[in-house]
Amino acid sequence: MRRIMLIGSGGSGKSTLARKLGDRLALPVHHLDMLMWRPGWELLPRSEQTAVQSRLIDEKQWIIDGNYSGSMDMRIAAADTVILLDINRVICVYRALKRTWTYRNTSRPDMNPGCEERFDLHFLKWIWDYKKRNLPAVLEMLGQLPADKRVIILRSAKEVDSFLEDVEKREAG
Repeated sequence: MRRIMLIGSGGSGKSTLARKLGDRLALPVHHLDMLMWRPGWELLPRSEQTAVQSRLIDEKQWIIDGNYSGSMDMRIAAADTVILLDINRVICVYRALKRTWTYRNTSRPDMNPGCEERFDLHFLKWIWDYKKRNLPAVLEMLGQLPADKRVIILRSAKEVDSFLEDVEKREAG
């Protein structure tokens, strides 16, 4: 696992898992939200998004956290491991609300300064509908990957913790 892509609903724990994995595997971590948004929540133009991600995937080792479905195929092609966090939507909403409260009036660590944490009805709806609207296409894409791609689906905090423990044991042993 040297080129890891993390995907999943908002609030699923992608950024947290990316940081923990980066620490355990000594890999650079790239949060797409930080790279794709300018201060004031201005999204980079599509061409710049593609250029940024092209530079990232050219690196020898990385962890890239974020969905961005329009460019997911290029990251999947370059990744050796894809981790999908398929966490219950109630938990995702709770975590997103908690994150909003924790980082109110400021930017969270995986965002650019000037992108103050926010929570709105659109984001709530995206999280709530993720399993129905986004997940089927993601699962279909993952199901079509060649055998040399490692796909890991984690469905609970317990599974995430167990996965991290396994990674730590492998790295230590």
